Amino acid sequence: MNFAERMSLLGTESAFEVLAKAKNLEAQGRNIIHLEIGQPDFTTPMNVCEAAFKAMKDGHTGYGPAAGLLEFREVVAEHISETRGVDIHPDEVAVTPGAKPIMFFTILALIDEGDEVIYPEPGFPIYESVIDFIGGKAIPLRLREEVNFRFHIEDLVDAISSRTKLLIINSPQNPTGGILEKDDLDTIAELAVKHDFYVLTDEVYSRILYEGTHDSVINRPGMKERTILIEGHSKTYAMTGWRLGYGIAPTAMADKIAQLMINSNSCTCSFTQIAGIEALKGPQDFVDQMVAEFKGRRNAIVDGLNAIDGISCLKPLGSFYVFPNVTQLPLSCQALADYLLDEADVALLPGTAFGKFGDGYLRLSYANSIENIREALARMDAAISKI
Repeated sequence: MNFAERMSLLGTESAFEVLAKAKNLEAQGRNIIHLEIGQPDFTTPMNVCEAAFKAMKDGHTGYGPAAGLLEFREVVAEHISETRGVDIHPDEVAVTPGAKPIMFFTILALIDEGDEVIYPEPGFPIYESVIDFIGGKAIPLRLREEVNFRFHIEDLVDAISSRTKLLIINSPQNPTGGILEKDDLDTIAELAVKHDFYVLTDEVYSRILYEGTHDSVINRPGMKERTILIEGHSKTYAMTGWRLGYGIAPTAMADKIAQLMINSNSCTCSFTQIAGIEALKGPQDFVDQMVAEFKGRRNAIVDGLNAIDGISCLKPLGSFYVFPNVTQLPLSCQALADYLLDEADVALLPGTAFGKFGDGYLRLSYANSIENIREALARMDAAISKI
């Protein structure tokens, strides 16, 4: 077919490509350990499932408002007000099928051709993909291992120009597990106000934090009116397939997101949103137990990676990923990832799947059992010793 030229500008998520390749190998009888996909290996809490089933039985199976059910937006507004320390109104909440549309719609609504968008790299690959697709100019902001995968403030200052329209930040971060500190957020807010740009803050891993409490740029002076906050239920409540995300934004932006929803998805599933109310309002024991389990896995995988000759790995502060440095090994990170899948039956991602500044690293998700993680480490150690 003769596709539109813009389609060539869209990137992809390598995790799904590696997952497909790993599944093909499994179909051939191989025993693959999956450390490539960013999906909690826990089942959705039963109280949430039961709430969805009851909603279906009660008839909540038709169209709903494009912006989301008012009752869900009210609960979300209350939740964000409590957790971010800023007063949020339900009209400032826009609900979408998963969190990705908030990212896509924000860039689509704000960015004209030639406008510059600063984004973190290594980072979630869809940021750059959508910026390019819309016709914006993607400006990478390097995250550096020597500062726990944060960025140097001077790098951000240097990246800002008169064409800067939007800064994207992600904390806790995918793929590195890094977290922005209070001073980072303070400086971002000062620069945003000074240079008059917006901030898209991706906080979908906000509850998967191993020390301290989550902080957000939205509560800084002058920032509520220039911040779009991305959140959702996928990671926190193991609801990836439910597709339930939301954005917190000034009312004018929330209205634009609803307009784009009308033109694309119509609305987000109503019974999913009712289940989402139960997730936020019901017992939180599940989240606490899941994060505690992730913390144990984090410790095991970091210790195991650091015990392999040629690999060094920082301990992530949030999310469920590690981003080990493999520059001391004789293979490129892409060749090493391919080798470990082919020779060790361990599926993981090269750092370059997250941008050029990911070169020399691997990304491993520890959303897998501790037994599988230990087996994967043993296989990796054995395979790397043969290089």
